Amino acid sequence: MSDNANQLTRVQARHATTISFGRRAQFVLKEVWKYRLSYLFIAPFLTAFLLFILIPVLVAFGLSFTYYNTIQPPTFSGWNNFEYLLSQDVLFLKYALPNTLTFSLIVGPGGYIAAFILAWLIAQIPDRWRLWFVLAFYAPSLTGGVVMNIIWLPMLSGDRIGYLNSILLKFGLIDEPQLWVLDPKYLMTSMIIVTMWSSMGVGFLALLAGILNVDKLLYEAARIDGIKSRLQEIWYITIPYMKPQMLFASVMSIVGAFKAGQIGEQLSGMKPTPQYAGHTIHNHITDYGLVRFEMGYAAALSIVLLFMIFFFNRLSWRLFGSKGDE
Repeated sequence: MSDNANQLTRVQARHATTISFGRRAQFVLKEVWKYRLSYLFIAPFLTAFLLFILIPVLVAFGLSFTYYNTIQPPTFSGWNNFEYLLSQDVLFLKYALPNTLTFSLIVGPGGYIAAFILAWLIAQIPDRWRLWFVLAFYAPSLTGGVVMNIIWLPMLSGDRIGYLNSILLKFGLIDEPQLWVLDPKYLMTSMIIVTMWSSMGVGFLALLAGILNVDKLLYEAARIDGIKSRLQEIWYITIPYMKPQMLFASVMSIVGAFKAGQIGEQLSGMKPTPQYAGHTIHNHITDYGLVRFEMGYAAALSIVLLFMIFFFNRLSWRLFGSKGDE
């Protein structure tokens, strides 16, 4: 009798679980149908996200464990790509990884701080003039390639008629022209300066919008409570009340810094850059993926870059995200 009772209990439990699952599924379907118009509006974004972000990331993750030369079918190789990357790839360990970290850790935080300072300064300008300053700082991020050819390449040219060399020679600051984009000593500095100059993109606009949306009454109340300087206003009022915009700008700054690695090849006109002084993980991925056609190893490199970006983005969430977002 005891075995029969236990069996009956198990059958009843499975039946109850089936009924419960069926009710939950029915409830979910009703909710989806209830908000069907909303899902219709977000369908284009979801479709683009699946096709151009989620699926490529999953495919790259799968290919990172294979040897794939784009001609033959992928062959599973396990952890070989990652073992080679972390132990034998001298270009990655000696140049690509250090250059990427140096470039990103200066351009990311530096561009972010510069964007915040510029956004705050522009917010103090009267409305009728503000638009022109915003356009002046935002435009370079829209015309990167054009500006590169028109301004920066003549500016950093290594001969005497290069703008920078000409000015420095005129004032006696240098004795002979410097190869600003061909000399390994100066290439990384040139990359950082050019990238910082063109880094005022949507993150800069988000910071400006956040600063302008802070209620002016809060500043008046703070002055009554004892805040006496603009710096105290920024620290105690502006920054706490615009954390969502600061988080967005931080994420955009991190992603932009890691994506901008190819600027060394654009400035120097050489592939690879002189003595690999501007060689980044981005260049390394392009080299293996589009030159050597070792797509499996290129996928492994891209996964490493993805985890680096994810790590720094999580750090941004810890700094600017609310506790409910963790």
